[in-house]
Amino acid sequence: MSVATPKPRQVQRFHIDQTLLTVCLCLLGIGFVMVASSSMHLGVKMADDVSYYPFKQLVHIILGLMFAAAILAIPMKYWQRIGQPLFIAGLVLLLVVLIPGVGVKVNGSTRWLSLMGLRIQVSEVMKFISVVYMAGYITRHNDHVRHSIFGLLRPLMLLSVASILLLLEPDFGSAVVILIIAMGMMFLGGARLSPFVALVGLVSSSAAILAYTSPYRLKRITGFINPWEHARDSGYQLTQALISFGRGEVSGVGLGNGLQKLFYLPEAHTDFLFSVLGEELGLVGVTLVIALFTTLVVRGFSIGEQAEAAGERFSALVAYGLVIWFGFQAFVNMGVNMGILPTKGLTLPLMSYGGGSMIIMCGAIAVLFRIHYEVTELRKSNVKGKSR
Repeated sequence: MSVATPKPRQVQRFHIDQTLLTVCLCLLGIGFVMVASSSMHLGVKMADDVSYYPFKQLVHIILGLMFAAAILAIPMKYWQRIGQPLFIAGLVLLLVVLIPGVGVKVNGSTRWLSLMGLRIQVSEVMKFISVVYMAGYITRHNDHVRHSIFGLLRPLMLLSVASILLLLEPDFGSAVVILIIAMGMMFLGGARLSPFVALVGLVSSSAAILAYTSPYRLKRITGFINPWEHARDSGYQLTQALISFGRGEVSGVGLGNGLQKLFYLPEAHTDFLFSVLGEELGLVGVTLVIALFTTLVVRGFSIGEQAEAAGERFSALVAYGLVIWFGFQAFVNMGVNMGILPTKGLTLPLMSYGGGSMIIMCGAIAVLFRIHYEVTELRKSNVKGKSR
């Protein structure tokens, strides 16, 4: 009598979007190299160690990848359930960072919380939370968003509270990013054009009033309009950044050979990393980075469309929101560096130096991978069901 041998169990394979993975690894790699190039002299000045900032950034990337691996295991249904309490937790964090002695103050702004020696920028956490909250709201109140002006205003009222708290830090740039994410998601969620345009006008007018009534913001705008006239004060950063791009020309002066980062360009390893890249790698390097971010955005929207086609509306909206966040923030950072937009303190996603922002952004990218995985598995199960 023959005994049937049991078939070996097949290990479930986690489907990874290869294009998105390649793009993200390229951005992380190029970003690390440029952070190392732009910060070695600072390491010598701060800690008498040329590898001080590169080593810390490497640790940030490793922590970000570990956090991404943990996020990757969380189903999208769980994010949908905790969207509202997560938003409340985000508001609490924004309040906590404003408590004297608790929030870390850098360059006049109190935006960070220190956790085991790691600075967490609360605004980055709030951007991710806003995406999850808005996706849940639009999914639950789809009819209101599509047909009622109040359906559009209600979530913006709550996000306005978060924006006010961000302005108290102050962090005008992050407040704008959060509102752009929310409005973009509502538009993609099916909001009617006429009330949406009116809402855009209202938000734009509010932002203009805030900029005009704040002396330091108005100074930045005047410095942006004619930076060479204010080259020694409000236009200093922009003029030095433009000189960086001018020196880089087509192929750059060579990796590590830039001069602007050494003597002239402030925040070269953070907000103005793109200028250092322009000087050292030239138009070739600039075009490559723009192409990588463009691919990330296009691929992210494609994942969102696949989720929507599969009936996973919440996942689709999360994908759209994350892509709007990354794409808009990258556009603003590059625009500031190249003199297209007024100076704002927004990092270049996955590239600029920073622990908290790197970890949060790696986690956000992991959510995109999770959406792709769940949609792929859903398609496979549907195909199997039809074949039976």
